[in-house]
This record gives sequence, structure tokens and C-alpha cells, in this order.
Amino acid sequence: MLNIKKIAEYAQLSAKELGIDKYDIYGLSIDETSVEVDSGEPKQVQASNRSSVIVRVWNKRKAVGVTTTTDLDNKGVKLALETAREASEFGREDNTPEFSPEAQSPVTKLSHSLVSHAPVPTLVDTLIKAEKKLLEAHKAIIGVPYNGLSQESIARFYLNSEGALRQEEGSYSSIYLYSRTEEEGRKPRGASSVKISHSLPELDINGCLKEVIEKTISHINYQSIPSGKYRIILSPTSFLSLIDAFSNIFNAQNILDNQSLSTRDSLGTEIASPLLCLCDDALHPHNVATETFDGEGTPTRRVELITNGILSGLLHSAGTAKQMNAKLTGNANIGSKVTVSPHFYHVFASEKYAQKLSLEESDGVILVDRLQALHAGVNSLQGSFSLPFDGWLVNKGELTSIDAATIAGDIRDVLKSIIYIESETKVLPGGICPRVWVDELSVTGE
Repeated sequence: MLNIKKIAEYAQLSAKELGIDKYDIYGLSIDETSVEVDSGEPKQVQASNRSSVIVRVWNKRKAVGVTTTTDLDNKGVKLALETAREASEFGREDNTPEFSPEAQSPVTKLSHSLVSHAPVPTLVDTLIKAEKKLLEAHKAIIGVPYNGLSQESIARFYLNSEGALRQEEGSYSSIYLYSRTEEEGRKPRGASSVKISHSLPELDINGCLKEVIEKTISHINYQSIPSGKYRIILSPTSFLSLIDAFSNIFNAQNILDNQSLSTRDSLGTEIASPLLCLCDDALHPHNVATETFDGEGTPTRRVELITNGILSGLLHSAGTAKQMNAKLTGNANIGSKVTVSPHFYHVFASEKYAQKLSLEESDGVILVDRLQALHAGVNSLQGSFSLPFDGWLVNKGELTSIDAATIAGDIRDVLKSIIYIESETKVLPGGICPRVWVDELSVTGE
């Protein structure tokens, strides 16, 4: 998809001509096809091929200029370098980013490669069949208003003026289904599921259908619950949503910017129940969208963030690692400012003793399936959240859908109130996680 050697040649020749000694380039190219259907007919078909490239240039004062481009031919690369050089005249000279010291270190070899895209008619036909099965599963299901089947091929690269040269490619397919019910005298209900794989033939469409059908039917007969304190079971989806919403806890850049619940002194302190272990593992075998290097060319790796309840690690870029005298982790995104973000969460229980709990033996607990309005109901700098949710009231293994309710609390209290982490895990696009039991949280119901 990308001729990385040609781009490197263009950059080297143009930099020499322009008198630029230090530069780096990170980019990606995405070839995507996606379809949506409605009532057995194609609703939307999209195909796109897009590129996004970030160019950084250091001037004689060591200030950095940054620009973006979508043009990767000789003229485009030269113009981008020239523009970035001009921008560097306005760059700051303090805490300027540097090349990653690991930009030329070996990276993990991927076991998968690009896969040919299936024809659009195949995508449409596959999604129409899935929609038909979902509509036929129960008479109350009257539509699948949100759905999609897509396939992507992605190529990423990084190069710099010191000779670093990296490239990787991958293909991914995904399906998303969201159902809607309608019955006289009852509120509309719905459920969703998403699956992702390396190729369309590997995509677990039947598993996606099964999950949506079971959840939808379980939500048809619902009831209100009184407000109060409840023992909560967070589904893998909802627990990872909370972890991601408060990821500033282990984000080194957020800590340096004073935009985190943690400080420089938080490492080594207990921030969660001794039962909890959390890693960021870009190379996890269940991570379909594996990235072997970050935006600075640093190899990715497994990073232990919480070990037996102790904050044991942070996510770093080259700059934050230098400022905090830490090891690089391969979590940088370059741009006008280098940012830090996670790749793929892995949540699991420690080896410490814990009481074994089960839905079949529990009474009056709430199983939270999906949290809503995360963009509005989370205060990441205070640690607080108040979020509507989809879920069930559990009595001795019997699940009753909850009409409408909101869950509220503080992420620090949630992490420290974990009383059980199940062994069975679920693979999601953003991580792998089991169900997590929290001793008590406030729920506003009827």
C-alpha cells in the first residue's frame, strides 16, 4: 500500500536540498469498505482510501515545527518538510521532543498480513442475512436501526533522519448490530454487539447475532428498581469503559500536565483492591489491531499498570520517560504535541485469595451491561461519574431487565471496592476483561 523506501528517499533528498538536518515522518494509509442495510436493502455503501502523514522538522535552535499532509509523492514530501521548517521558527525551545532512543530497536514480527477485501455485494448480502436472522428471532424486534459491516487494510510507517525505517500492515473486519423492540404499552428496548477479526471469513457473525438476540429478549420484560446502594457486577464492556474514561491515572503526559488523578509520587501506592491486575498489552494475541511501534517509532510492549492493586507503571512517550527518568513504553502519538494513549487493556485477577461469587447464589445485585453518556457523565479530573446504564437485577441467577437507572460513584472507590474478579474473560476491540464485582455503588432508580 505504501512504498516506504521511496518516501524515505524523497525525504532525504528534499531535506538535503532545503538544508534540514533533523526530521521525522509518521504516517498511515487506510483502505476501507463499509456497508449498512435497512429492511433487507442496502442503506449506505462507502469505500475510501485515505492517508494521514505528520512531518516534524527541528531547526538550528532545536525548536520543532509540525505539519500534516496527504500527498506522499516527491513534491508533497518536499512541501511538507518546507512547511514544517517554517513552522519551527514559531516553536518553543523548552522541553522540545527528541527522537526515541529506541526508534531503531527490533520490533516484534507480526504473524498476519494484508488480506484481500471481499466484494461489496458479498458484504451487503452477509449483512442483510444477519439483519434477517435478528428480525426473525422475536416478534418484538422490529428493526436493526444501527448496523455495519466493514473491512480495512491499514499500513503504518515511521522514518527519521538518523536512519530509522519501520513499516507494518494489517487487515481487519468488523460487524456491529443494534436491535430495537416495540410493543404496545411498553418502552422501546435495544441491545448491541460488536465483533472484530483479521478477515471476513474469520468474523464471528453468529456470535454477534447470538449476543444481540439474547440481550434484546432479556430486556423486553423490564421493571423499575428503587434507588439505593447495590452490589454491582460490571460487565467487561462497562469496566473497560470506566478504565478508559479515567486513563489519566496511568498516563505520564497527563501527570506532567497536572491533568491526572495521579502524581509523580503515586507509583508504588495502592490504588485498587489487591485482587486487581491491569496491563496495557499492544502485543496481546487477542489484540486484532496489533501495533508493533508507536508514533515515535518506539517498539510496543506489555506494560504492567496495576499489580495486585498497586500502581506499578505508567504509559510513556520518549519525552515523558526522559522527564520522569523512566523506561519508554511505546505509547506515543506524534502531532503538534506528543500525546500518550493506551493500546489494548488486559484485566485479570491476582493470585491473592478472594471469595468466589456467582450470579446463581446472589440476590439483589445489579449486572451492568453497558454504560451510556460517557462523554457527559464523567469528570475525569475529579474521579467522579454519574451514568445511565443498561443492565439487569439479579436474584438467584434470574435476570430482570432494569427500566431506567443511573449509577454514580468515584473511580478510586470503585477500584478499591472490588471484591471478586471472575476467571472467564471476554475479548473486546479495546481489551480483554472478565466481569468485575464491586461491593457497593449508588444507583438512582425509581
